[in-house]
Order: sequence, then structure tokens, then C-alpha cells
Amino acid sequence: MKKKKREENSQLYMLEGAKLIGAGAATIASAGAAIGIGNVLSSSIHSVARNPSLAKQSFGYAILGFALTEAIASFAPMMAFLISSVFRSKNQRKKVSVS
Repeated sequence: MKKKKREENSQLYMLEGAKLIGAGAATIASAGAAIGIGNVLSSSIHSVARNPSLAKQSFGYAILGFALTEAIASFAPMMAFLISSVFRSKNQRKKVSVS
């Protein structure tokens, strides 16, 4: 009986650890978004330096690239939140529903 309970508890701890690792890994996308925004702005500066007459059109494309990169970055905290709070183990659900 004790061995079964201990095995069940160790599985729960492993699940919690995996959840935390997954939530941390999901936030790595923020670094990728920062790199992407840097690349977009760097390309915009280079294009204006090469052809100043297209500065207005280039700025519009730069803002679009910035917005799309930021949209992808917004998925990282959302996935971390889903991993850490929505996916719960069976015992945690029982504790929440009882109290």
C-alpha cells in the first residue's frame, strides 16, 4: 500500500517538474522575438540608408514586421500560462473541487 502511494506521489512530482520545465521552455520564444524585432529594425535602417526615397514605404513594412513578430511573441506567455495552470493532475482537480 505504501509503495503504491509513494509511486503515485513520485509520478505527481515528476509531472509537476515537467510542467515547470515546459512553462520555462515556452518563454524562450521571448528571446526569439527580441532577435526578430532587432532584425526587422536593422533591415529597415539598412534599406533607408541605401534608398532614402523609399523611407515611407519601408517604414510601413517595418511596422508590419514588428507587429507580426510581437504577435508571435505574445503566444509564449499564453502557452506558459496554459501549461502551468490549465493542465492539472487528477489529485489537484480533486483538491480544488472539494474546497
